[in-house]
Amino acid sequence: MMDFLHNILGNDIQAGLLIILNLIVIESLLSVDNAAVLATMVMDLPKDQRSKALKYGIIGAYVFRGICLFLAAWLVKIWWLKPIGGFYLLYLTFDYFMKKNSKKEDGEDEIDKSKNRLYKSTVGLVGTFWATVALVEVMDLAFSIDNVFAAVAFTDHIWLIYIGVFIGILAMRFVAQAFVKLMEKFSFLETVAFIVIGVLGIKLISSFFTHYAPKSQISQLIEGEKTDMFVSIFTVAVFVVPVITSLVFNYPKRKVVELNVSKPGNEVLDRV
Repeated sequence: MMDFLHNILGNDIQAGLLIILNLIVIESLLSVDNAAVLATMVMDLPKDQRSKALKYGIIGAYVFRGICLFLAAWLVKIWWLKPIGGFYLLYLTFDYFMKKNSKKEDGEDEIDKSKNRLYKSTVGLVGTFWATVALVEVMDLAFSIDNVFAAVAFTDHIWLIYIGVFIGILAMRFVAQAFVKLMEKFSFLETVAFIVIGVLGIKLISSFFTHYAPKSQISQLIEGEKTDMFVSIFTVAVFVVPVITSLVFNYPKRKVVELNVSKPGNEVLDRV
């Protein structure tokens, strides 16, 4: 039994379990954000078409995450994909904070499909509905890549990556709704999630150095189990500590408001 656990979780079982806990948090929060985007993209369709478009979107989300689940082992072996993924995660973090700073006072954060090249090139050929579905599927692919890169940033252990991406698939249905409710009460968690994504991006980018100077002390420190443990503990703490201080001291302040993510996120998740 212990041999089986070591094969799945690695030499340090506790560290492996902590990584899985981190992946549950990150993958679930990403699923919430994904669900919100899918819903806003279909809002301009007639009501009788929205549900159908969302179903196609959810099916696409499952399919692409399943494909990425099998590609995870390939991602681990190709070293230069890690820094590329790291820059991509940093881009997502930068893009989030830029949009957050420039967001209008009315809180609108819907996607303007009319500015998207894919949508504009297909809407005249296949109509508004199928052009929207095509755009949703492209977003599904991008979201699936997000989930895989976030998992790879935590560990090179392929079974832990499999578990993490699989959790991302399940999170679209079973876990994300709970996180929607949690984020409604603690609205700052969305910002915290992107801070963590940025940290994971930096960790992936560091593989540039570890690849070209694998025997240096810095590389050994970056690739060491203590560093992985620190990143895992940091990820848990950066979520848990603000929630505790918010409950005890009301800092960060809890906002009893409806997040942009809550209604559209639930709209998608309720249809899975």
